[in-house]
Amino acid sequence: MRFVRLREQELVIESVNPPSEEREPEHVHPEQESGAEVHAGALIFEVGGEARRVGPRESISIPAGTPHRFWNESDEDARSTQFFRPALDIAAFFETYFELARRDALTDKGDVPLLQVAVMVPEFAREIRLMSPPWPVVRATAALLGPVARMRGHKGRLAFGAEAG
Repeated sequence: MRFVRLREQELVIESVNPPSEEREPEHVHPEQESGAEVHAGALIFEVGGEARRVGPRESISIPAGTPHRFWNESDEDARSTQFFRPALDIAAFFETYFELARRDALTDKGDVPLLQVAVMVPEFAREIRLMSPPWPVVRATAALLGPVARMRGHKGRLAFGAEAG
């Protein structure tokens, strides 16, 4: 993933998604429209429960608050340009996620561990929310576990390439 443009009104990223059986969790961007234009390969977008294949020179736009996820089920890398409008702080979310990956701090499936989620939820509630468990449960769990997570050294935001500590 490479940030192409980051302005208040929009984040644009270039992304390469290798083939994988793993699917990202279904989520929403509560205050952001998101979407993608595929340049090579194909991505499957599940939006509001309906799957759609998006191939080269095709695009998709996902309204704010719409449950979705995407994946690459083909045999080749998919290359796309993705956007988030307005940008809000989604770039910091991606930096945090990729820094956790760099530190080998994600689960085997690439998920964020529970104590880390507890400190990220209040930081990125406007940008991204998982659909399961329900948001009120996630917020309550984060409120309960957040202090424990912070005492154990977890931070809600991490700069990519920063030293742990």
